[in-house]
Amino acid sequence: MLKHFSTSVRLTILTVVFFGLAYPFAMTGLAQAIFPNQANGSLVSASGKTIGSGIIGQLWTKPQYFHGRPSAAGKNGYDPTSTGGTNLGPTSKKLIASTKQAIAALRKDNPHAALPIPMDLVTSSASGIDPDITPEGAYYQAPRIASERGITTGSVNSIISAHVRGRTFGFLGEPRVNVLELNLALDRAVLVSATPAPRHR
Repeated sequence: MLKHFSTSVRLTILTVVFFGLAYPFAMTGLAQAIFPNQANGSLVSASGKTIGSGIIGQLWTKPQYFHGRPSAAGKNGYDPTSTGGTNLGPTSKKLIASTKQAIAALRKDNPHAALPIPMDLVTSSASGIDPDITPEGAYYQAPRIASERGITTGSVNSIISAHVRGRTFGFLGEPRVNVLELNLALDRAVLVSATPAPRHR
């Protein structure tokens, strides 16, 4: 019996050291060496400040920016520590009512939109922190953003087109655009257009 006890203790120590220490440290080191950006949260910076993550959606409310999908993650939405969807079925009266409210709010915020309402702008994702929207969801918002920023809708559409990502590996998922990337591109475009051209001497 003592022999079995001794063996179990040694096996426990070995597995704790290997699986609890060595393996996690090795995987962390490997991730930092090969994928440092992803391993550190895909953080995005602007003007020397961290403003978000490329893989975590956030709430955008100002009319001059693209807005993401509705969120049911956490009490106020977009909570990365409490991800999840509504868990409501397609026949749920609560889901139908909330979707109708989202449609009404979207139409109010985008009075000049000519395209059909994209479903992703009025329904939350399964995680609640989806950082992307469909290209249709972005093009739908283009007239509002153009009006707020004093630029043409064509200019906004060009920014959208430049940031559309295709299906992963060519066949997984659907085309998408990252909301944070779009909004940063908008701000950069405005800064460039506002910079006076150099005078020739």
